Amino acid sequence: MILARLRYPYGICMTETPEDEDTSTYLTGSLLIAMPQMRDDRFTRSVVYVCAHTSDGAMGLIINKTVESVSFPELLDQLNIDSGATNREIRVHFGGPVETGRGFVLHSADYVQDATLVIDDSVALTATVDILKSIADGDGPNKSILALGYAGWAPGQLDQEIQANGWLSVPADNDLVFGIDPDTKWEKAMGKIGIDFNMLSGDAGHA
Repeated sequence: MILARLRYPYGICMTETPEDEDTSTYLTGSLLIAMPQMRDDRFTRSVVYVCAHTSDGAMGLIINKTVESVSFPELLDQLNIDSGATNREIRVHFGGPVETGRGFVLHSADYVQDATLVIDDSVALTATVDILKSIADGDGPNKSILALGYAGWAPGQLDQEIQANGWLSVPADNDLVFGIDPDTKWEKAMGKIGIDFNMLSGDAGHA
């Protein structure tokens, strides 16, 4: 697994959005819920947290699919990090199909490094090995998800997929992002916005 200084696909960077750029349609900090008719098997019944969405593209992490082939203690051992100080149970997630050997930690904003992307007042993203050391030492963020790989979209691609009824975008719920069983997040995400997914049709848009 590679945790290095965070870099984004499609030119997305940790700089402020230009003042003259219309951000009203951007989904940074939102959740994407895969619609039942999602055609890409890699995203079937997925819930994605959008870490960045600009005119340069979008980047997010799937937060409801786990990796069973490796555990958090095993990853720490691979990185020569002592896991003896932590008793937290952290499940390793499949963050997306891009760069699946690359690690990302989505976490509460009570932990910030120089390389951390602060997404909003409560959520941040870090991709350095230092955060894993902090978690192992018991000094890391209060809430966190470790993901391998990410989901990336070229400029305009995510908007097209939403219009094609591939995704439903909804405001993020931190309890949903960090606090429940990954295996039930898709159903709970649908349920929290009062949608019976069996009744969804071809109308794309936002909840």
